[in-house]
Amino acid sequence: MIKKQIKEIGLLTLMSVLFMISCTDLEIKETDSIFSISTDEFNGVENVESSLTNLYNALRGQLEDQANYYAMAEVSTDELLVPTRGTDWGDNGIWRTLHAHTWTPPHAFVFTVWNQFNQNTFLASEIIDSRSNPTPAQEAEAKFIRAYSMWIIMDTYGVVPFRQPDEGPEIDPVVLSTTEAYDFILQDLNDAISNLPATGPSSETGVASKASANFLKARLLLNAHIYKGTGSADSGDMAEVIAAVDAIANDGFGLQAGYFDLFTEAVDNETIWFTRSSTGNRIWNGLHYNQISPDNTGGGWNGFTTLAEFYDLFEGNPNSNYVGDGQEERRGFVPDNLTADASNLGIGFGFLIGQQYDATGTPLNDRPGSPLVFKKDLPGLVGNDEQTGIRMIKYHPVNGAFAGHQVIFRYADAHLMKAEAMMRSGGDPSAMVNELRVLRGAQPLPSVSESDLLDERGRELYIEFVRRTDLIRFGQFTKDWDFKDPGSIGDENRNLYPIPSNAILSNPNLVQNPGY
Repeated sequence: MIKKQIKEIGLLTLMSVLFMISCTDLEIKETDSIFSISTDEFNGVENVESSLTNLYNALRGQLEDQANYYAMAEVSTDELLVPTRGTDWGDNGIWRTLHAHTWTPPHAFVFTVWNQFNQNTFLASEIIDSRSNPTPAQEAEAKFIRAYSMWIIMDTYGVVPFRQPDEGPEIDPVVLSTTEAYDFILQDLNDAISNLPATGPSSETGVASKASANFLKARLLLNAHIYKGTGSADSGDMAEVIAAVDAIANDGFGLQAGYFDLFTEAVDNETIWFTRSSTGNRIWNGLHYNQISPDNTGGGWNGFTTLAEFYDLFEGNPNSNYVGDGQEERRGFVPDNLTADASNLGIGFGFLIGQQYDATGTPLNDRPGSPLVFKKDLPGLVGNDEQTGIRMIKYHPVNGAFAGHQVIFRYADAHLMKAEAMMRSGGDPSAMVNELRVLRGAQPLPSVSESDLLDERGRELYIEFVRRTDLIRFGQFTKDWDFKDPGSIGDENRNLYPIPSNAILSNPNLVQNPGY
């Protein structure tokens, strides 16, 4: 390949936003850089397999992050917030503005996500180009990654800039509208499904397969009425969602008992696609500094927490979560002085509330020396101490404090997508929803309304990247919840993030989203 430079489109100019994130500080360093590819002519990538590996590695890093895409998908919802505790997690308000819905175009996460996933799209397009001579299977993998990256941009910002591999810096990339991007992504997925392997539950689900492409296709189609602005779901789209989920089941995937066993490196029937991303951020970003494991004696970072109203969606004692509190399996449990031991390191599963213990059953204290009791209620986004807020943990340090196995697509999600497609086609999703609830130790529902189905998705899929998209699809992303800015309540413009300011300056084909 001959060297050329690609100017930033918001597609390809990388401003590196490097985050040194700890429990006490988020230090942002910004440097402008040009994504350099080579001079005047594109002749194909030198090594397709290596390029694919690099793409998977890029996704690994992007999806293991606690900032950027994860924060935009989760901290912006009723599931997660990052309250400032004294001076800890202040970080110039970068976390608080997400939860309050007061972000602006210069927000660092907004810019980084735009660059990361547009870069993925371009690099995947280079692999797909006939001059790279990929095999049909390699092309299919690249089309899956391109579809996934373009879907994130479309879902997050509403439009997708697109540059061909041989277009130089003198050409402003075209901008695909939401409907154009939707059609492009759907075509990529249909092409990919034809040539991807039919991989069932195994250790091989860390790369693209027919099942992962069918999963993304189902998610795309389920949200089609949002992307197309039609207001209501099309029965044909819903039939295709059901067919895509059935194809996943035909590849051997299905529901599996043992909820927290699904978030380990062991092979299970539910994991359709995982990345080798470290799970450390999902484990430690909410745990207290004094909660430790043998391979992380430095403890947690004492940041991320959830709202009392989200915790209250689950069955069980509203004020505690110890064993025997009547909770469903997905809410997890907090070990007490009798159940805390080496098998759990004294650290619970799911929602951590109340007194916390170490692996010997000894009650823990916070740093000032008071009993470490996680409290249900928070005073606000600021003014918190070390104990305020219920913590959430799905991946557990007994399986490795920074194990490299993060689930991205899971069959329970597909199962609930099928139930929702049935409901949006006029059918009754109750049997499917209750099948899952009974498996998770929850009481069956007498009937399932639209709000019930949204709540069920929250209970099953919390902190799995989907809450923002779900809330938008159900018309609930702009509703009121604790600590949201009153001025943003009901503001439908917040369903999309702004296009980064630098992207608009560099590509005159981009137009800022309404409300920004």
